[in-house]
Amino acid sequence: MQRIAIGIDLGGTQVRAALVDERGNLIARCEERTDAQGGPDRILAQIRGLADELVATSKPSAIVGIGVSAPGPIDTVAGIATSIPTLSGFTDFPLREELQKRFSFPVSLENDGIAAAIGEWQFGAGKGVDNLVYVTVSTGIGGGVVSDGRVLRGRKGMAAHIGHMSVMPNGEPCPCGNRGCFEAYGSGTAFTRRARAWAAEHRSTTLGKSGAEIHSRDVFSAARSGDSLANQLIEEEAEILGRGFTSLIHIFSPDILVMGGGLSNEFDRLQPGIRNYIKEWAMPGFKDVELFRAALGQNSGLIGAAALAFLSENIRLDLPLINADH
Repeated sequence: MQRIAIGIDLGGTQVRAALVDERGNLIARCEERTDAQGGPDRILAQIRGLADELVATSKPSAIVGIGVSAPGPIDTVAGIATSIPTLSGFTDFPLREELQKRFSFPVSLENDGIAAAIGEWQFGAGKGVDNLVYVTVSTGIGGGVVSDGRVLRGRKGMAAHIGHMSVMPNGEPCPCGNRGCFEAYGSGTAFTRRARAWAAEHRSTTLGKSGAEIHSRDVFSAARSGDSLANQLIEEEAEILGRGFTSLIHIFSPDILVMGGGLSNEFDRLQPGIRNYIKEWAMPGFKDVELFRAALGQNSGLIGAAALAFLSENIRLDLPLINADH
C-alpha cells in the first residue's frame, strides 16, 4: 500500500495543505487565505478543515502522519510558538500539543524555513548536496541550512532566522521589533513599500498611474515594458539580496544557495544582479557558490513538512539524506 503524509504550510497569507508520497510527489493540494487576526482556535480550525478535505480523497489507513511548517520563532523541541509576529495570539502558544489534540495522526512541527530547506534538499534543487542554504524571499525573509549532511536546528530548533541578521544599524523597523534587519530591506514587503514611495516621487514612471495599488508583480511588469524606475528598483532589490546572500555564503559555506518564496517567481530577472554582487564582494574562496531557484517552487515547505511525518515514522525516503541524529 502506498504510504502518504499530510503536509501543512501555515503562512501569514495562506494556509496550504497537501498529500505527499514517499518520493515527494504531490497527490492532492488545497489552500485558503489565513485568518491571521482570527486567533489560534480559528487558524487551527482552518488547518483541520483542509486536512479533512484531503483525508476525504484518500484511505486514512495510508496516512502515516501530519507535518506542519509554521513561521517562527518556534521552539520545536518543546512544540511552542514563542512569538509569531504575522499571526495574532501565537505567543507562548503550545502549538504542537493543540494540533495533536485535533488529529489522530502523529504531528510533527517545524519552522517554515527549515521545512522548505528539507524539501529542497531531499527532493528539489539541493538533491545530493551536503551543504545548502535555503532562503525564502516573500512577505518576510526566512531560511534553513543543511551543513555537512545534517539539518541545522540549533538551540530550541530555532536556527537560521536569517531574515533577522542586521544589515543596517538603526535602520528600517522590522516586524520582529528590531531595526535594520535583512527582512526589513530585502523582503517582498519591503520591495513593494519602496516601489510605492518611489512612484509617488517620480512622474516619469508608469507605476501607480492607473490609480491601482502597486504590488511587486507590477514593478516587474513595468520593467519588462521599459520603465526605468521599475528597473532601478529591481536592480536595488538584487543588490540588497546579493549583500545578504553573500553574508550567508561566508557564514555557512554552502555548495549551493537556493532562493524560494514569492520573489523567486522573478528569479531570472533578479539572478544576474545577485550573482554580480556575490562575484564582486564574496571572498575569493566563496565566489563560485551557485545560486538556484527553488525547484519545488511554492511547494518546498509543504513537501518538507510532509517529509517530517515520514521521518517520524522511520519510513525510509527515496533519498538517504536525514539520518538518525534528527
